Amino acid sequence: MTIAATDTTTHYLSRPGGRIAYSLVGEGPLVICLPGMGDVRSVYRFLAPALAGAGYRVATMDLRGHGDSDVSFDVYDDVAAGGDLIALAEHLGGQAILVGNSMGAGAACWAAAEAPGLTTGLVLIGPFVRQPKTNPFSKLLLRLALLRPWGPAVWKAYSRMLYPTRSGAEYEAHFAEAARHLRQPGHWAAFQKITQISHDPAEASLGKVRAPTFVVMGEKDRDFADPSAEARWIADRLSGEVLMVPGAGHYPQAEFPEIVSPAVIAFVRRITPSVARTRA
Repeated sequence: MTIAATDTTTHYLSRPGGRIAYSLVGEGPLVICLPGMGDVRSVYRFLAPALAGAGYRVATMDLRGHGDSDVSFDVYDDVAAGGDLIALAEHLGGQAILVGNSMGAGAACWAAAEAPGLTTGLVLIGPFVRQPKTNPFSKLLLRLALLRPWGPAVWKAYSRMLYPTRSGAEYEAHFAEAARHLRQPGHWAAFQKITQISHDPAEASLGKVRAPTFVVMGEKDRDFADPSAEARWIADRLSGEVLMVPGAGHYPQAEFPEIVSPAVIAFVRRITPSVARTRA
């Protein structure tokens, strides 16, 4: 079976307050991938086709107020995004492996706790599943830095720093796509709301998560003071496995797909053994 590298069709899921955009590729057990704050679903442009080629049906979705999703929602936090994950899983047929990057990981944990019967497994990449320790002055600086007219340029520059090892035209194209969406009416306001959310609901949900979990963290992820310690803390709480990716920042699935994609495929095959037998 030949799998297209990307799905050019955008589908929409109606939710209270607006629509969530997603793409589909492949056939088999369902995997749903959710990006993080300020990003778009093409951050999974390497992982999604790799999973599809391994025998999975992969949905990549945009957060509320991001990409092709609507900006008409009232709430943009982890709980809202987790509810969207559950709704998309139900819409596409039931049980799913949930893949979340950054804020998307917190949403995936919340969804796994709220809907354990729908969650086959979790892949948490550069995960924010608890509130980082920051002082009030740093929070104020962040809000000031992200004000218009300079805010979009500040965010684009910071996004580049979250890819510490690799650069080039392919990555610049992704930055440009994310920036183009953030320039659309209402998107920057939605993004600013997300910068002010708390991950406390995600952390509170961890004790109820029973799904097998795989934590993927870049060793150079500057969003964490100690990426390795954060990965271990999450894995300990969820009885999960850890992959530390040398040289990678906050988006290891896009920066080092040759490492991350095979590791994720190996994990999902272990928790869906029928696919492993079929593809062997």
